[in-house]
This record gives sequence, structure tokens and C-alpha cells, in this order.
Amino acid sequence: MLDPTRVQLIAFDADDTLWGNEMFFRDAEEEIATLLAEYEVPHVTQREMYAMEMLNLKTYGYGIKGFALSMIEVATKVSAGRVEAEIINKILAIGKRMLTAPIEILPGVEETLKALHGRYKLIVITKGDLLDQERKLKRSNLLHYFHHTEVVSDKQPADYKRVFDRLDTPTENILMIGNSLKSDVLPVLDLGAQAIHVPYHTTWEHEKATAEDHHTYVELDRLDGLIELLK
Repeated sequence: MLDPTRVQLIAFDADDTLWGNEMFFRDAEEEIATLLAEYEVPHVTQREMYAMEMLNLKTYGYGIKGFALSMIEVATKVSAGRVEAEIINKILAIGKRMLTAPIEILPGVEETLKALHGRYKLIVITKGDLLDQERKLKRSNLLHYFHHTEVVSDKQPADYKRVFDRLDTPTENILMIGNSLKSDVLPVLDLGAQAIHVPYHTTWEHEKATAEDHHTYVELDRLDGLIELLK
């Protein structure tokens, strides 16, 4: 269970915690599967897309730009190099559309930030492409609520520790909130912080995880449930 008396600093994930994001990737996967239907059946193309993303994570990292490059590689692979330039251009257009998609703040987010701002130090810890994440944070109109933002390349315990060590707050007084058990909850619990899981309706296969018996965290349907927990 959550111990509110310990909380001094609250860290929020961004994508699918503050605003919707994953649905753009899933829509893009369906779109590329349709574009490449003359070369391969859609479900196989989607399976190839996930495999390519996993293969490329160490090279491209997380984010839309790496995803777009993986789409092009999949198009080349499933077409055996026969994919037309027109389709490549359409794939690039999908990527650019994702980069400029509107920011849709999730229900309860702004109410929660307003209620907690000034009572706690609020920060953002998000992973992905630096330029894209900074751009989304700016366009969200939420930046003024946060004392600090961090864009990291991954969210392993070591990544969190590097961030926590710079925050001038004991780890046991930090509360992390996010939609991913794998990236937002379990790593910080292993470090001694507290965590709250707020699931998003769509979860990338790579982000799925199961908690062990020793992991203790709170799960909320919406972010604004946090206001009552911290009274």
C-alpha cells in the first residue's frame, strides 16, 4: 500500500500517462500492413514489424523515428526488395503524421497536477527520442506544473538511479506514476521508491510484465484517484 507520509517528490511518466500515445503506433502498424498487403498478409507484416522493432531497439532506441525506420525495413523485407518508392513515401508520411499528432491529455491529468502543484515537487521521467519528447511536453501545456523533466533512453533501475541521485530527495520519499509495470513501476520499486500503476487501454507487447509477490504498489483507473490517496 501507499504511504503518503513518505512522499516528497512525485515523478510522472509522460506517454500514455499524461497523454495518449500508443494508439498512434498501433494505427500505424495496421496502416503499413494494409500498404504491404500485395506482398504479405497483414498479420504476418504486423508480426514482422514487432520483430524488427525489437531487433532495432539497441540501434534506434525508443520513439517514432526509430519506429518509422523499422517500418521501411519491414517494407523492404516482406517485399523482397521490390517495394515501390510511392509506398516508402507513404511510410515516411505516416511517421511525420505521428510526430505532429495532436496531444490529447488523458482524463483527470490536469486536475491532478493542479491539486498537487505546490504541495509536492513534481517531475517528469519519460523515455524516447529527446526532440520528440521535449516537443510533446511543450505542446501539452503542462510544463509549468513540473519542477524538472528528464528524457531517458531506457527505464532500467540503473537509469532511474542516475536520475534519482540528482534529485536531492531520498529515494524512499519518491513516488513514481505510470502506465507501464515494466518501465514505470517495477524498476523503482526495486530501488526502494513507491509506485502507482495507472493502466492505459492499449499496452505495447514489449511493455507487458507481471509483478512478483514482493512488489507492492497501488493501481488506479484514472490519475485523479491520486488526489484522494494523498489527502
